[in-house]
Amino acid sequence: MSSEPDDVPLLRERDGRVLVLTLNRPRRLNALTRELHAQLYEAVQGAANDPDIGAVVLTGAGDAFCSGGDLADGKHDTTPLTLEQKADQLRRHGETARLLHEMPKPTVAMINGVAAGAGLALALACDLRIASQTAVLTTAYAKVALSGDLGVSFFLTHLVGSAKAAELLFLSEKLDAPEAHRIGLVNRVLEAATLRESTLQLARQLAQGPAVAFRYMKRNLVCAQTSPLEAVLESEAYGMARCGRTQDVKEAAAAFKDKRAPVFKGC
Repeated sequence: MSSEPDDVPLLRERDGRVLVLTLNRPRRLNALTRELHAQLYEAVQGAANDPDIGAVVLTGAGDAFCSGGDLADGKHDTTPLTLEQKADQLRRHGETARLLHEMPKPTVAMINGVAAGAGLALALACDLRIASQTAVLTTAYAKVALSGDLGVSFFLTHLVGSAKAAELLFLSEKLDAPEAHRIGLVNRVLEAATLRESTLQLARQLAQGPAVAFRYMKRNLVCAQTSPLEAVLESEAYGMARCGRTQDVKEAAAAFKDKRAPVFKGC
């Protein structure tokens, strides 16, 4: 596994075809600054376009996943942003969540501690969320008189329904990992001691999977969130036709015949 020094806001590690991105401001509970936002967007965009990366894991350094936006960031700027400039900045930050949600390969949030506000939104943007038994999830926006960003309203509504999403946003109550799992915010809850290795094992499995099929699965899932059945059926039909022409589907058939595990090449 290769890694970068720990004196930068974002750590990037390669574990085979898995890219692990670690928010690295542990003394601030990995709160997001403009610099960290920019680095994270660059890394996620690069991963989306890199054929050598098959899956992305997002996590936080220390005892937190991400506590949300750093409210002190930019506090001492001599020239405050205009309303339009601030909105544009927040929209750019939201692109990271969109890429995590829509990139044509699996993304996994490894929630090792508190995930609050924008940090929760980033976790929800990922395809899968694996949480430590000690993790705590909360929207937190209402507590600082903010309305929410990075797609949190979209992801909450689709994951738990509009009524529960409203409750989570308005009340900003803290959810422990078992409760978050019960209502569908996280996929699995693991002991803290096994969280990293188990999550990486899952990510390695995904990274070695049928990449073309995963691409179209994600396209179908995104389509299903915003489109009528007719559009979903059209998306599925094209995806199935495309996957049927891959070497991976031939390998899957051969492996089934030979009673062995398939070895996918992503083509």
